[in-house]
Amino acid sequence: MKEDNIKAVEEAVEGWEYMAQLPDHIGDFQLRRMCEPVDDRYELYSYTDEKRHRSVTVYFHEETMEYKLRVKVNLIEFCRIEFIAAKLDAFEGLLRQQFEGLIQELTTFDPHTISGIVRRKGILDWEAAQELPAELEGFTLDIRPDQPVRINNGSCIIIDYVDYSISSSVTLYYNIYRDEFFGEAYIWGVPDVTYEFDAHTLEDFEARLNERLQPRMQQVRRMAANVVKQRENKARIEAEEEKLREWGEHERQEWEKTHGKKEDDDAGNR
Repeated sequence: MKEDNIKAVEEAVEGWEYMAQLPDHIGDFQLRRMCEPVDDRYELYSYTDEKRHRSVTVYFHEETMEYKLRVKVNLIEFCRIEFIAAKLDAFEGLLRQQFEGLIQELTTFDPHTISGIVRRKGILDWEAAQELPAELEGFTLDIRPDQPVRINNGSCIIIDYVDYSISSSVTLYYNIYRDEFFGEAYIWGVPDVTYEFDAHTLEDFEARLNERLQPRMQQVRRMAANVVKQRENKARIEAEEEKLREWGEHERQEWEKTHGKKEDDDAGNR
């Protein structure tokens, strides 16, 4: 963030009584005050439920010069558009009206928060969903079709298999505007788009799920493992480069001779 924008936000929230009076807990969600710039955002505070892997963050977004609220469900983050405001007083009004309801929505499933289109699609009482394994390929089923989670732009999460130890998941959605099932994966928290689950009928989606869910999970696990290897190789190379910078010219030449000979031998063996 630009220094002028940081200063403007800090002046705006200085003495903000609403934030000063926030409770330390709302249900199982614990308050954390930040008040610090992060990339193009000024993070104000968050409420987090570690057990459910859900959080809500209140912040100022420099790109649009607006106050916003970001929700994280498992590995998926999205902005709730009903909380966007250009002025702090208007933003406070939205928070007072809707924040506790949002926390309740993230804590306890309420079918009334789900579009009637989703219910008429048969997703909530989809019989085949009862057979989804609680664990598959090391991933845990954290969101089920009978308790979907509403996100943005008419989409809801209907299936989410997560392995938190590698920050990776296979996530399936339904969008009411496109009348479409679709999916994506997260590998170490980074989205990875796939089109292999795209379908318009529940029957077609079920067939794709039966055929492709497990192979996709295996692929995601391999991709996550490759990321680890790449990080390890990068760290090794950076450590060797740091050693080279610390050595004198003689040691550098000896190292290059040794490693160059090894590379030549390796090339000969190939």
